[in-house]
Amino acid sequence: MNSRTTTGLRTMRCALAMICLTGAATAAEAIPPRPEAIAFQPLAFTPPQAADFRNTLPDGTVVYLAESHEFPLIELAITFKGGDSLDPPDLPGLASMMARLVREGGTATMSPAELDETLDFLATEVSVSAGRTFTTARMNSLVTNFDESLKLLVSMLQNPAFDPQRLAVSKARLVEALKQRNDNASSILGREWKALLYGRTHFEASQATGASVAAIDREQLQQVHDRIIHPGNMIVAVSGDFNTATMLRKLSDAFAGWERGPQGADPAPPTAELTPGLYHVPKDIPQGKVVLGKRAISRDDPDAIPLEVLNEILGAGGFTSRLMQKVRSNEGLAYSVRSILAERVTYPGAFQATFESKNATVALATKIVLAEIKTIRQQPVTDEELETAKQGLIETFPRQFESKPVTLQVFVNDEWTKRPAGYWQTYRQKVQAVTKEDLLRVAQKYLDPAQMAILVVGDWEAIAPGDLEKRASMQEFFGGKVQHLPLRDPLTLEPLPTE
Repeated sequence: MNSRTTTGLRTMRCALAMICLTGAATAAEAIPPRPEAIAFQPLAFTPPQAADFRNTLPDGTVVYLAESHEFPLIELAITFKGGDSLDPPDLPGLASMMARLVREGGTATMSPAELDETLDFLATEVSVSAGRTFTTARMNSLVTNFDESLKLLVSMLQNPAFDPQRLAVSKARLVEALKQRNDNASSILGREWKALLYGRTHFEASQATGASVAAIDREQLQQVHDRIIHPGNMIVAVSGDFNTATMLRKLSDAFAGWERGPQGADPAPPTAELTPGLYHVPKDIPQGKVVLGKRAISRDDPDAIPLEVLNEILGAGGFTSRLMQKVRSNEGLAYSVRSILAERVTYPGAFQATFESKNATVALATKIVLAEIKTIRQQPVTDEELETAKQGLIETFPRQFESKPVTLQVFVNDEWTKRPAGYWQTYRQKVQAVTKEDLLRVAQKYLDPAQMAILVVGDWEAIAPGDLEKRASMQEFFGGKVQHLPLRDPLTLEPLPTE
């Protein structure tokens, strides 16, 4: 290597060293001294428009389509209006059993085993399930097997066999599950709380019994199937690796000849009203489980967004919420405490706060929760709390549309429930427009502790006296009057005899 080459290499190394040092200095200057000093660019996200995905088949069936060519997969969901809401009063759980047997009970031309084996061979996942107000069939298939899988799905939905042996197995499995529903105190709490809120006979609170399960037969399954599962009562959503025009043609051919029936009815509103008071269900456990609250608001009420922001501050905002700070962080009385705003579309849902605490501190934790509810009704929240709650809702807003299947399901639900047009486009602006005065108003309107009920599941003798420091006892609530509800037999739901 000659001297000229050596000199050139040295010059190049020096230049590179200077570039690296300059870059390092610039990077060092760009890094703030503390994490809270990091400046983030404003989140830029425009929610998708339902109209860009909505299509209609020649028979009138609404179809939402979203092409996605990353993987050779197609995900299809068919949502039918009606679920538990259509159960006869004496047969709670009928729609759920029907949905299960549509998938597990074979078709008019294939036995259950043959259907299972064929789907396994095709590597196609199929499920059918019924919820409170909707029944949903889902299919996940390879592109190469989609046509055959779709044919199987439609055959399964259109002509279920409700195989007697599979029906017997499903009923026996459900009865075994019913036998265990008193094992978990949370199950007892949820069951009795819904009964207090909506009335024990309303579909929100109705529960299957051993007798009602035994009474389910194939004729009843077929009847509820015919009310729910048909093209006149469904919206289809498909995402994945396909061509839109081709998919519309395939769906039209698949549903051809399937008779359309009437659309399902909206769920009936509850007629029962919550009676404020202190309630208790006995259960020998070391920690009492508590829920307190009242009926609140419907989803599309103008106050729904301000109440959502208020709930973030009170108990839904995780470790930044008042309940978590006061009950867990400051006092160490509960591992988890939160408030929930459970909205319904056609009638008011519920506001509730829930936690569990060791028996001696149940009263104290309850007192603190109620005190925080009273405070938020009397004093405006702080500017910092309001801003944190708003940003929490605004910054997590894109999660509503985090994938194409999720996005389509949002649009399907919106169409079924007639959500106001432009809701998602204006949601963040409405959140940002909420004021401290709005929060104080909705708190006073919807969160009156005098209208709330408190339900406790646990050992009353250990819970009632309160903590050793005498900071609180159950005597402080509703004048110490408590209604002791019976623990119910897990199979009959009849009150168990007291010891």
